[in-house]
Amino acid sequence: MAKSLKKLLADSDGTVRWKATEVLFICSNHAIGRDAILEFDLIQPISALFDDKHEDARLMSHRAVESVSHTVNGAQGIVSANLIKKLVEKLKSETDEIKQLVLDTLHYCMKVDTDQALAAQGLEVFTSLLGHAMWEIRSKAARDIMDISFPLEGKKRAVKCRCIPVLVKLLADKNFHVRAQAAGALMSIAITTEGKQESIREGAVEALITLLKADDATDVRLNVIKAITMLAEAPSGREKLLEVVPLLQDIANTGGPMMQKVAKTAIKVITWKP
Repeated sequence: MAKSLKKLLADSDGTVRWKATEVLFICSNHAIGRDAILEFDLIQPISALFDDKHEDARLMSHRAVESVSHTVNGAQGIVSANLIKKLVEKLKSETDEIKQLVLDTLHYCMKVDTDQALAAQGLEVFTSLLGHAMWEIRSKAARDIMDISFPLEGKKRAVKCRCIPVLVKLLADKNFHVRAQAAGALMSIAITTEGKQESIREGAVEALITLLKADDATDVRLNVIKAITMLAEAPSGREKLLEVVPLLQDIANTGGPMMQKVAKTAIKVITWKP
């Protein structure tokens, strides 16, 4: 069946290409189907439909590739097919629905390789999407910034491309998913001294304090406390964060196991004295 579908992906009829890709998408939702797509080298033929003039065919091709990316082998297959640059480019022009799929695909692919995304100016493109009207895209873009800034080069690029001021603003976003991902991205970037200093200059400490006091959503608080811990390693950040020690102590006493752990770590860093 895989060989037959591979031929249909290049059919002259747009509806046939769409339906062939739909079948592959359905197959990709199961382990045996994902394995078959990799075994028969179907990633490249499917990705050829990224440029199809029929939106339904493009959408289904992205759904199939995104589904394949959920496994390490699938993500590695996409990276090996050198599709990352093309995916990043699609974020500049595709429909919002497809943009979400692309952001998800890149999220999984960057777990196995960030080099291609950095080389394709992925960080700059993700940053441009932080102001998008849809909260889903703002949230996924912030999450992908956290992914791509995992390596040192990504952290340096994040400071250089000025995504920190935008992430700080997103800490006050109306949607809690966006706030959580923005805090996570800042946490990742602020591991370096340069990232800490830039975050502090852009008002991240004050914004995180406000968010910690006002937002008790678990995902938000976890990332906020982790970001606070990073910024508390800088003397200027530590001094400002002393005011939240009582709140962190309360969280350490009443929160769940993970929340208690990060709160205790934050307290230890904030109250540390040379």
